[in-house]
Amino acid sequence: MQRFSVLVFIVFLFASCKKSPLNPVTPAESYYYPPLTGDTWDTKSAASLNWDETKLQEAFDYAGTKNTYGLVLLQNGRIVKEQYWNNWTKDSRYYLASAGKSVVAFLMGIAQEDGIVDINNKTSQYLGTGWTSLPLIDENNITLRHNLTMTTGLDDGVADPDCEDPACLVYKAPAGSRWAYHNAPYRLLQDVLANASGLSFNNYSTQHLFTPTGMTQSVWFNNVMYCTTREAARFGSLILKKGNWNGNQLLSDTNYFNAMVNSSQSLNNAYGYLWWLNGKSNFMVPTSQIVFPGYMAPDAPADMIMALGKDDKKIYVVPSLNIVLVRLGDAAGSVTLGPSSFDNEIWSRLKLAIHY
Repeated sequence: MQRFSVLVFIVFLFASCKKSPLNPVTPAESYYYPPLTGDTWDTKSAASLNWDETKLQEAFDYAGTKNTYGLVLLQNGRIVKEQYWNNWTKDSRYYLASAGKSVVAFLMGIAQEDGIVDINNKTSQYLGTGWTSLPLIDENNITLRHNLTMTTGLDDGVADPDCEDPACLVYKAPAGSRWAYHNAPYRLLQDVLANASGLSFNNYSTQHLFTPTGMTQSVWFNNVMYCTTREAARFGSLILKKGNWNGNQLLSDTNYFNAMVNSSQSLNNAYGYLWWLNGKSNFMVPTSQIVFPGYMAPDAPADMIMALGKDDKKIYVVPSLNIVLVRLGDAAGSVTLGPSSFDNEIWSRLKLAIHY
């Protein structure tokens, strides 16, 4: 009889806990994807996340003093805060500069999965021999992986590092032995995708990325991507969800994706496939061969990955917090290429609001 009473009590207690308004059963919030068309985008309050709304506004106010024109913060896909300056709106479109490199890296993964490229193949297989001024034996040592990782060995110190003519693509070091931020070898990946697919690079991007994610205003013009702040946030969400857009797996190759967002070589630990990586033991920056110790952005989450462009175009993706932060505008300081002081400055303020 005593055992029966104890059992009844336990069942009653369990049932009471499940039904009690003090112990609600809250299902895990699903990741939100905005519709492919229209302006609808769900929001959530900072208070619902137990974030400090005052500190969050202070972080946005700081950004507004640094030539920021559009700033959008997503958590689990929903907009927590969105603000515009300089007469911008959510529909204002701007160039991504080198943050577009990270878009190209994703598209290369799709192309490899579709079997039209192999990043281990020599680049000349897709561009033809003579795309550089190197002897053929040296040119054939350059693979698409080298283009993706900034390790072609081509000289970034030429008069015009954007020049794609063979005369501008000259030998500096063996492929794979030197990391150097060099635009021309990257830019030629767009030609690789066009040649391999039989489509213009713009059409390839539209078909495989822009249309499936609702990035309807995104376009490549003179090899540079233009989009709205919200569209850049859509791309950030796609990366946060490892290539999935609302059930549509645009990139299924997990090996490629993981390689893209992790150290791609040992020369610059903070660089993947055209993505910048926080939380590494050291990093390099454009136009320099110095290896700096420590994280790129010490006050930011260690697992943050970054698409970074000239004049502080930023797409920050933080898997541990389910956060995407996009900043479009003009130069926030004196550093104009890729990583800058803005990276740590904005996150040192967000840290006070988000409490990570």
